[in-house]
Amino acid sequence: MNKINIALVMGGFSGEHDISINSGCQVYENLDHDKYNVYKIVIDRKGWYWLADDGSHRAVNRGNFTVEGVDRFDLAFIIVHGNPGENGVLQGYFDLLGIRYTTCGFYTSALTFNKGYCNPMVRNLGIVSVAKSRLLYADQPIEPQQLLEELSLPLFVKPAAGGSSVATTKVKSADQLMPAIQEALTEDKAVLVEECIQGREFDCGVLRTKEKKYVFPITEIIPKGGHEFFDYAAKYDGFSDEVTPAQVDKEVSDHIQEVSSQLYDMLDCRGVVRFDYIYDTAKRELFFLEVNTIPGQSSESIVPKQARAMGISTRQLYEMIIQSSL
Repeated sequence: MNKINIALVMGGFSGEHDISINSGCQVYENLDHDKYNVYKIVIDRKGWYWLADDGSHRAVNRGNFTVEGVDRFDLAFIIVHGNPGENGVLQGYFDLLGIRYTTCGFYTSALTFNKGYCNPMVRNLGIVSVAKSRLLYADQPIEPQQLLEELSLPLFVKPAAGGSSVATTKVKSADQLMPAIQEALTEDKAVLVEECIQGREFDCGVLRTKEKKYVFPITEIIPKGGHEFFDYAAKYDGFSDEVTPAQVDKEVSDHIQEVSSQLYDMLDCRGVVRFDYIYDTAKRELFFLEVNTIPGQSSESIVPKQARAMGISTRQLYEMIIQSSL
């Protein structure tokens, strides 16, 4: 039987480039190489290349997405966090070429990647609360005082289209607002300014296969070491505890899983997706934060941990993703 050719696509143009490479290497190590021919395809601003096992860089023909010795890929396993993997650009490219891929489609990816567009849509679905926010653009006037009249401190300022909390700031005073906006604009041309919800942060992964939908046990994110939220350092430098399954009332856990299951369907998600929330313990109210349509897949990433807590090994998880996409 001929092996299936898989392009494991990693890298990208955003601040998450190196994180994506780490995720891609984790996936590569956990795929069944007796069953699949796996090619590590790196997308970089300097060009696209096949990173061969001997460490050499070999050209990718972007006209038809082929490499030397492979006339056609059967599947693109996209593990590019941020632009161009999570925002629908690669999905549109593969749609044009007729190549199947492991993630949400073009439209869902584009919509969910931009928090300024996704949040109002999720709010209108009526199944979960969303914090009050404003979407700003680099080429339009920004009036800090007007923002402070519309929104209450503290605020989160973040790139509207970005991940891993890159260029995200918690603003506690008026004088911090414009510097935070300028920092966010270094990562994206649009910025989301959002009211801060005080509470506990929870994440929930979902995957639909041909047989069933898996809603994974939820994880609680507990920042530590002086980090007030799940920022870049908390995520990748060990300044957080991630408890899976979360130690929380079953009623809360069940609610988060049910909302995640509904959002997966309502947003027409595919592949494995992670939903992030803040639970306001005082009001006993769940607030939606964002959708991660290409969640991290490093050895310590949240979704693989959730799958293992459900009795699904990392290798089984990736096999399920591949088979649901073929």
